[in-house]
Amino acid sequence: MFTSIHQLCDELILDFDSIPKERKDLLSKISSYIQERKDKNQEINLVYVCTHNSRRSHFGQVWSAVAANYYRIQNVNSFSGGTEATAFNPNAINALKEVGFEIDKLSETENPSYAVKFGPTDKTICFSKTVDDKTNPIANFAAIMTCSDADENCPFIPGVDLRIGTTYEDPKAFDGTDLQTIKYQERSKQIATECLFVFSQIK
Repeated sequence: MFTSIHQLCDELILDFDSIPKERKDLLSKISSYIQERKDKNQEINLVYVCTHNSRRSHFGQVWSAVAANYYRIQNVNSFSGGTEATAFNPNAINALKEVGFEIDKLSETENPSYAVKFGPTDKTICFSKTVDDKTNPIANFAAIMTCSDADENCPFIPGVDLRIGTTYEDPKAFDGTDLQTIKYQERSKQIATECLFVFSQIK
């Protein structure tokens, strides 16, 4: 893992006490799912879902991959999806670059694919897609709803083992404002902290 990202994780885990108890109880349900799969030596598939699969769900995909690596939890696969495909938002990409991720664009289309690298050999592939895209698992996965709109508009997800709503405020509301950079970092780090908390519970 890149030193800058590892150091950020070292800092964020000190903020676990700032997570409200009710929120920790909710996040612990994801931990329990991961623990159960780990105990059975089964693959752990986590799909982060938001309406447009452009901001919060990608933060979830990226930071859960980082958290699994940070706590050395094996056989974890992180994905994302939405109720519609748009594109990985440039402001979200910049928020990740600002803290040390190396992000390479892999295609020149309206909805490009990106390799989001958090170590010399550690990466996850991000692009906007619907939750039922062929690159996402079709069974034996947890669907983690990162926005209330997706939570309401995805009442049924086939093949899911666990469907849980951990909604976050949308940084999109601050696009084009003086608070844009701050709010994207704030949301990214909130999701990072909660992903780290989830994996910190695994034995």
